[in-house]
Amino acid sequence: MIETAKKNERGILVALGSKSESDERLEEMMDELAFLSQTLQIEILGKFTQKLEHPDPRTFVGKGKLEEIKTMCTVDKVDVVVFDDDLSPSQLRNLEKELKVKIYDRSLLILDIFLKRAKTAQAKTQVELARYQYLLPRLTRMWTHLERQRGGTGTRGGAGEKEIETDRRIIRDQINVLKKKLEKIEKQSNTQRKSRDGIVRVALVGYTNAGKSTLMKILSKEKVYAKDELFATVDSTVRKVVLNNIPFLLSDTVGFIRKLPHSLIESFKSTLAEVMEADILLHVVDASNPSHEDHMKVVDETLAEIGAGEINTIKVLNKIDKTEEPIAKNGNGLSIQISAKTGKGIPELRELLTQEVKKVHMKIYPHFMQQEIY
Repeated sequence: MIETAKKNERGILVALGSKSESDERLEEMMDELAFLSQTLQIEILGKFTQKLEHPDPRTFVGKGKLEEIKTMCTVDKVDVVVFDDDLSPSQLRNLEKELKVKIYDRSLLILDIFLKRAKTAQAKTQVELARYQYLLPRLTRMWTHLERQRGGTGTRGGAGEKEIETDRRIIRDQINVLKKKLEKIEKQSNTQRKSRDGIVRVALVGYTNAGKSTLMKILSKEKVYAKDELFATVDSTVRKVVLNNIPFLLSDTVGFIRKLPHSLIESFKSTLAEVMEADILLHVVDASNPSHEDHMKVVDETLAEIGAGEINTIKVLNKIDKTEEPIAKNGNGLSIQISAKTGKGIPELRELLTQEVKKVHMKIYPHFMQQEIY
């Protein structure tokens, strides 16, 4: 099993940018990486950035930068170094050997956060499968972690290689078990979704921490977990909502983020089916974030990747109470500005959503036009 972060580990953050990357952009990347790391209760002791056209194939960062990181690891007794990109198995192995600390790349960091957040059997299975798929090609790098868990036998050389092969076989078997388990769960989920045929479906999507769960709570008037943290929602939540006598199902699912591990997208496709099968998407955007346009682009690209790029979408520009700058409308689609915190724009959002839900409802029930709506 992959070793996860312990409470109050001391860490260093590392991010690479191209030579054309602005300092502001690098800082934004680093801020997000810090937020992710702090979600796993890693105490940030230092941050290192470097501009390279291509990562060093051996150690990701250049030799000089590696020495700086190495010095800080030794002087400040660092436990973990977190990289903002995915590392190859050889880079992971070399960095662990050079720095003599635990190495996190972006995918492992996000996977561990998902594992922490997952509550349902489906989400837990999806994350566990993604983590094992991540682990398999990196098992050589993980050997020191597995060895410590076995009690530090000190095995090296040929015996160690045999242990690694045994671990590979165990992990392959576990992946097969998890895939079968997930297939069974997905069949049950598909049956549940089919039972909802004949009712309009609306799904909340957005970059992580944009305010989806808070908006879900407001629109559904039910208790839904909402907190100012990354990936507060990993499990899919569905609630029945009635606006102007028209019922519809509102679902909230996992938030997106840049460089979201592909294995997670694959594993979560059954959960994301709530998005793919929706009639209307509410794309919630943290309008107060300086990078909100980039975040919108990430969400749009992820939606296209899972086959939901053509669904009717309302852009909901949230957290306008935190920004004084005028917000430009993005694209030619529907757009509305709100503050889920203060309630500003919520009545207008309800009205707009009612109109869009009514259009879909009338396609399902053509005779609905003959009814008087109050």
